[in-house]
Amino acid sequence: MDSFPLTSPLRIALVGDYNASVLAHQAIPLAIDDAAAVLNLDVDYDWLHTTEIKSDEDLVGYDAIWLVPASPYQNEEGAFITLRHARENSVPFLGTCGGFQHAIIEYARNVMGWDDAAHAETAGEGRMVITPLVCSLVEKTDTIELRPNTLIAKAYGRTEIAEAYHCNYGVADDFAKALADQPLKVTGWDEEGEVRAIELVTHPFFVATLFQHERAALTGKPAPLVQALLLAAKH
Repeated sequence: MDSFPLTSPLRIALVGDYNASVLAHQAIPLAIDDAAAVLNLDVDYDWLHTTEIKSDEDLVGYDAIWLVPASPYQNEEGAFITLRHARENSVPFLGTCGGFQHAIIEYARNVMGWDDAAHAETAGEGRMVITPLVCSLVEKTDTIELRPNTLIAKAYGRTEIAEAYHCNYGVADDFAKALADQPLKVTGWDEEGEVRAIELVTHPFFVATLFQHERAALTGKPAPLVQALLLAAKH
């Protein structure tokens, strides 16, 4: 009788400092498990504390990476190592909230040459590419307009969505303008035109959002971008 090798589970790295009291951290396993069930995929995921990320070697073998919310991260450099690894090695990547903010900084520093790009929450000097929001989005839900024919719009199947936030910081206006000719594209805006989602179009799947779409799982709803991440990891 012929035998066939068993398919190995997809391996997802959840990079961030796990805290059971953080709603997004409660939601992420639910969102992954739901997406895996819908797609009939076998998925394993590991929480990797940012202090565990010292080099690319700590991320080898993962089929996808998710840089999760709840920053400032205890080891910011671990977050930047994660981002660069995913970006340069075409590893499917999803970033939410703090993951989105740090994706902006890593790209500014390592691709655009803004060596002093910084986050206003944690840095006292430098070029602030992440700055305080005019209006806090802590525990707020807002409408987001999506650029048509992008990964995020295809995942949702529409160009207007409403999602929840838990943040006080977003993309600085001058940096948003500097992205105009970059392959890191703005693919989601709020009603005032502020940046809420980005995609790296030279990468198979590199999507980051300021909003925490994973929270949908807390109310039993699917998280379309999590399904899209797993599909990207499978290919």
